[in-house]
Amino acid sequence: MSNPLSDRINNLATSQTLAMAALARELKAQGKDIISLSLGEPDFNTPDFIKDAAKRAIDENYSTYSPVEGYMELKEAICRKFKRDNNLEYKPSQIVVSTGAKQSLYNIAQVMLNDGDEVILPAPYWVSYFEIVKLSGGVPIVVPTAVETDFKITPQQLEAAITPKTKMMWFSSPCNPSGTVYSREELTALAAVLEKYPHVYVVADEIYEHINFSGTFCSIASIPGMLERTITVNGVAKAFAMTGWRIGYIGAPEFIAKACTKIQGQVTSGANSIAQRATITAVEADPSVLKHMVDAFHSRRDLVVGLLKEIPGIKINVPEGAFYVFPDVSSFFGKTIKGTFIKDANDFSMYLLGEANVATVTGDAFGNPDCIRFSYATSEDILIEALRRIKEAVS
Repeated sequence: MSNPLSDRINNLATSQTLAMAALARELKAQGKDIISLSLGEPDFNTPDFIKDAAKRAIDENYSTYSPVEGYMELKEAICRKFKRDNNLEYKPSQIVVSTGAKQSLYNIAQVMLNDGDEVILPAPYWVSYFEIVKLSGGVPIVVPTAVETDFKITPQQLEAAITPKTKMMWFSSPCNPSGTVYSREELTALAAVLEKYPHVYVVADEIYEHINFSGTFCSIASIPGMLERTITVNGVAKAFAMTGWRIGYIGAPEFIAKACTKIQGQVTSGANSIAQRATITAVEADPSVLKHMVDAFHSRRDLVVGLLKEIPGIKINVPEGAFYVFPDVSSFFGKTIKGTFIKDANDFSMYLLGEANVATVTGDAFGNPDCIRFSYATSEDILIEALRRIKEAVS
């Protein structure tokens, strides 16, 4: 019998981060002592003041459909947040609230891309960018970077990748998976290239903006000339430990925001009403309320980078944000470790799972086949044990 499923779904790759997390859960259920460093999820609880706002919303009977593009009070709060944190002037009509930043990205791809439109993806890129672009008819144009350059795309690389078919560039800063944070100077240099190509729009994924150890944060939309052609994507999942609440949002030129509202109206309608009311409280809070979480991530980053530097064969930079490290493990390729031949990053990641009982994610998932990703969103004791196991497995 022929496969009745669509070509669209048959050609779509499974999210490798979710697949590795599922495999780790399966092995745990079999009684194996698995340490999972595969999922990008804070190990903190949602702050109590946000949970209290959600409880109030339940008591105040916010139980009916919410507006497709989000509650006006939330959109106004997001506008104030953009002004306070990013020096960006948006009106409520330029804000669309969605069921997670992933839906925000999917909406953008669906309303902006026609078949054959090219989208520049500096690699490493977040695992879903490539597949969302492909699913929307776009052609991902992967621009490789390396650990030696902190995984940053240069203006020369950007210019070389632009063609008459280029419609957009998508990137994240701080970056998942590399933790890279672009400085204002670096973004200004990229913007100078983009200025020559007014047909190219930018998707700036800033979901990790507050988990940032560099001391500064710059939105590319705040560079002169970029606001009109940038879609800024953000949400409360990472910084506020609200992954399960599923609230993301965009600030965008009004015609793009209206188009995203139009498609959302046919697909999911408005995001969860209670989660939206809680998000008002989150985005109105001073970012200093997150200091204890950011300090903990900073300390863990230093711990993990220090321990990785002690393992021969692993190349590591010092990421400035998010909660990931993205070491280059290519020195192990083509070698046999304890009877297992390591062909590539996928083999290496599976070897660590089998030999060290540590779940990581292959860099192939992020467009960089030389690396693997560790999430350090877990306790220092667990991280020390995980790195001890890895060191033992590869020595």
